[in-house]
Amino acid sequence: MERTMIKGLGSKSGETVRICGWLGAIRDQKRMQFLIIRDHTGSTQAIHDKAANLDLATIISGITLESAIEITGKVLLNPSVKFGGLEVMIESVVVVSKAATPSPLNENSSSDARLDWRFLDLRTAQNSLIFKIQTAAEHSMRSFWISEGFIEMHSPKFMGGASESGAELFEVKYFDRKAYLAQSPQFYKQMAMAAGFDRVFEIGPVFRANPSFTSRHDTEFTSVDVEISWIDSHEDVMQLEERWLRHVLQALEAEYGEEIKATFGTEIMVPKLPFPRVTMEEAYNILDRMGHRIERGEKGDLDPEGERLLCRHFHEKTGHEFVFVTEYPSVVRAFYHMRPENKPHLTKSFDLLWKGLEVTTGAQREHRYEILVEQAKEKGLSLEPIRYYLDFFRYGCPPHGGYGFGLTRMLMVMLGAKSVREVTYLYRGVNRLTP
Repeated sequence: MERTMIKGLGSKSGETVRICGWLGAIRDQKRMQFLIIRDHTGSTQAIHDKAANLDLATIISGITLESAIEITGKVLLNPSVKFGGLEVMIESVVVVSKAATPSPLNENSSSDARLDWRFLDLRTAQNSLIFKIQTAAEHSMRSFWISEGFIEMHSPKFMGGASESGAELFEVKYFDRKAYLAQSPQFYKQMAMAAGFDRVFEIGPVFRANPSFTSRHDTEFTSVDVEISWIDSHEDVMQLEERWLRHVLQALEAEYGEEIKATFGTEIMVPKLPFPRVTMEEAYNILDRMGHRIERGEKGDLDPEGERLLCRHFHEKTGHEFVFVTEYPSVVRAFYHMRPENKPHLTKSFDLLWKGLEVTTGAQREHRYEILVEQAKEKGLSLEPIRYYLDFFRYGCPPHGGYGFGLTRMLMVMLGAKSVREVTYLYRGVNRLTP
């Protein structure tokens, strides 16, 4: 018999069906047995009258929670049942795979224990929903880019030399020499601009040897990267990103808004355009007035508390959850960020903050070979390891820019999670390489 998904039982009233899933709960009473069975589309109640089949009653009594089972039975209407007013009268049960007991997880399990037994932790409806939302988010992202004429790229994750600054790299043995895991597809996005692709995107893994234990950091994560050519400034990149994000959040709110509110207690606020913008210098001054002083110069980047306070300021002032912070000092930005001609100490760059968390770094890139070389030297970089990168700009390259966006940070902020660990399928951190 063909399998029926639990979500589809509503159209099968009075019919005999076969459902497959996990045993979520069982009440074994004197006369009746009640089972809650769950598949990836939902849960339903199955019932059995012991007097009707004593052998079947014995089988049901021996099933352990979370066992994988198949049930064949008739779908009955029962308005008192919370699972859509339906239940299945059991005719047969097959225990496909019996679960061991006791379970290594319970409601009091620690975060580490839940990560150790992640496949069991992911069986909950709440965790399953996270990855349905992630799937819908990526689909919406791609639909926007395709409608805007983008090309999808897949850059290599093995690199023969340092990417970007050369810091936070994982070194690996590559046959008879060293290689590094890519911390960003940045150089390859720019190569696509030099190749004339004009507009590209990539959704893929990146690796950062960052010895951090915060709720926002991990050593492997999914990065969403975009690059576009023939721009006038980083403003073009910000306008693209805010339109893209609005499109994605509109789609998610329409498809999952009610479930997100019911499950996570948060609402998706579809943002108005344009997003607020503030220069880094203005951000310093706002935070000073709020009593939070940030050191200027080489340590002049925003700290987590500064990001939270700045977002709170703009939310109170404009009702907006997003804010672009622009014109970061050149001392805290990569060598390839373009600098305004009249303000060489600044960059045409930005971060996007959402509800107090940085989710994007972007910029207009420097596409002029001679200036790029000088800025690399100024940063103290050796030119030889980045020679292949510099070559991209020797044979004609259009003005371009782009951004990198953290997928797990997006889910963390949108769903109100406490850590990226909760919204990552399998988290990788300083002390975690398993399962």
